Amino acid sequence: MKKSLSVLICALTLFVAVACKKDGESTTAPLPINDHDTAFVHPGLLSTQTSFDRMKAKVAAGAEPWLSGWNLLTANAHSSLTWSTNPVSIVYRGSDGVHDENYSLLYNDVAAAYATALRWKVSGDDAYAKKSISIMNAWSSSLTRLAGSNDSILAAGLYGYEFANAGEIMRSYKGWSASDLARFQRMMLKVFYTVNHTFLTRKEKCMSHYYANWDLCNMCSVLAIGVLCDDRDIYNEAISYFKYGPGNGAIGNAVYYIHPDGSGQWQESGRDQGHTMLGVALMGAFCEMAWSQGDDMYGYDDNRFLKGAEYIAKYNLMEDVPFVTYSNCVGVSQTVISDASRGNTRPVWELVYNHYVKRKGLSAPYSTRYAEQVRPEGGGGNYGSGSGGYDQLGYGTLTCTLE
Repeated sequence: MKKSLSVLICALTLFVAVACKKDGESTTAPLPINDHDTAFVHPGLLSTQTSFDRMKAKVAAGAEPWLSGWNLLTANAHSSLTWSTNPVSIVYRGSDGVHDENYSLLYNDVAAAYATALRWKVSGDDAYAKKSISIMNAWSSSLTRLAGSNDSILAAGLYGYEFANAGEIMRSYKGWSASDLARFQRMMLKVFYTVNHTFLTRKEKCMSHYYANWDLCNMCSVLAIGVLCDDRDIYNEAISYFKYGPGNGAIGNAVYYIHPDGSGQWQESGRDQGHTMLGVALMGAFCEMAWSQGDDMYGYDDNRFLKGAEYIAKYNLMEDVPFVTYSNCVGVSQTVISDASRGNTRPVWELVYNHYVKRKGLSAPYSTRYAEQVRPEGGGGNYGSGSGGYDQLGYGTLTCTLE
């Protein structure tokens, strides 16, 4: 499935004039889309083989904080060989007035497929590889579509990028037959990518109708599926949207105002802090997956994501931040930052801290403090039974901690 035309359309947005940008907004000049001729790195999403080698060595040596992260993983029921899989043909998220919502079946099984995949890569125990594959095989032989309300778009994005990460880890296991892997890839393309692509290429007069996380989760899914399915056009579609997309998930719209102190106001900051924190999870995942393929979205537009993450971390550490009125074309006008869910705990900060501070040697004092506060990070099932606890794969202390 090639999407060269859609990528071209996205690329045509590069030359939008920036003269009308207000103070503090991004004025990054258009850059060419990365059209690597080289093959994708596998595994190459949230973790690479180098990452897994590090995890394995550190856990075997009993080194901290990796061992604490590993212990959280192994204690989580989703990583157990006794996990019961519950595939269905249609997943409903949001009420359509007829069917009951059942999307918890999907996000729980996705969390289990990922957790058991991690246990295999770190322990080398094939029983966990077989468990992860059995979960993905069950769903790829059952799932035909996502339905319900408009919230099914969120299901396509959130569980799409997460499921693709589990599949990307397991693709190297010789016990996963080529035909079963191909069926899983077809499911990801047909059931998830189709919805992701349709949403991101929508044509609306008001593109700020949706908050940033709607775009971001679908961008993550597109990028992850592009790698999983070795489709460079799909992958580039996601990279292009991050840089130049018209919706609120694009970096210049998500971190839509840079204050004189260098902090970046997040698009959802006037809404609530739970959704704002989810933005860190999703943009962080996007940047890390792209990094695994040699594309630096972390550093794009003078580390704009870092500026947004520091703004969010500082406010949620109960310190004051500046705020400019946020308004959009559907009549939203937020004149103050929201304190709803302030201090929210999500397993998203190890990734931000380890990249900017340890990899790049940059200062990120508030992200550093938040990472220290939530360490060790767990995964799905460690943050409540509601869907918000499964919006990110987690286990960052194990997977992201660098030397």
